Amino acid sequence: MARTADNLSKYRAKRDFKKTREPKGIIKKSKGHSYLIQKHAASHLHYDFRLELNGTLKSWAVPKGPSLDPADKRLAMQVEDHPVAYGTFEGIIPKGEYGGGTVMLWDRGTWEPVGDPVQGLAKGKLVFKLYGERLTGEWTLVRSFRNEGKGNGWLLIKHKGDDAVVEGDSGKFVQENATSIVTGRTMEEIAQDQNAVWKNKHEVKQKKARKPVTKVNSTPSRMPGFTPPQLATLTTTMPKTGNWIHELKFDGYRMILSKAMRFPKIIMCFWSRKKFRM
Repeated sequence: MARTADNLSKYRAKRDFKKTREPKGIIKKSKGHSYLIQKHAASHLHYDFRLELNGTLKSWAVPKGPSLDPADKRLAMQVEDHPVAYGTFEGIIPKGEYGGGTVMLWDRGTWEPVGDPVQGLAKGKLVFKLYGERLTGEWTLVRSFRNEGKGNGWLLIKHKGDDAVVEGDSGKFVQENATSIVTGRTMEEIAQDQNAVWKNKHEVKQKKARKPVTKVNSTPSRMPGFTPPQLATLTTTMPKTGNWIHELKFDGYRMILSKAMRFPKIIMCFWSRKKFRM
């Protein structure tokens, strides 16, 4: 294996790890080839495209996100290497810190280099295959220009000739997949999770708003009628788009509970179906 890539000094120099929950810049020797994309709402919304190589994540900021149309070449600005542990980060980078904003795990999987990836990076043309949960097939990163102080300009291009190509995509795939691949949350929902933000222990604590008191009705609520349970639909093909979760198929029962306030009464409705997906 080649010598470990960048020592992450640039990554560490740009961050105060007493203030941010981002992983510290620790290099771990690894032969892994993880791949991920993080949707990042910093000063400008962009997609951070990352490929694991020799112990770090090679990283590019793609302003418009990837396109499934080979004719739609997307600008990708190469930035500093990131630690491999960054591949699991989803949360909020505090305002005022480098890259402050909301981070979503948009895609993840593995990648396979076509040819020598180290030489490809050096020559400015990296060809690879993606095995992600959203992006698949063969892709290319081609250096288009150098801009010292602002990173290197590359182009992220989808290759022709595989089932993942969508001509005329024009960002539609990115727009249709607007939730986290891990938690299923939107950017707004991640931004509202204040437990994911570092807070200064010396800051003034805000008074918690009192929750309104809910009065219990002294009159028993009317019990609802029968509600049919939600059932899955059996199909023979996998969905091409959307945020889907697949589980093993089990046979069993669905149970619905209704409870009237004040004077508890529980109605249990059982629905049996021999063949359905949980």
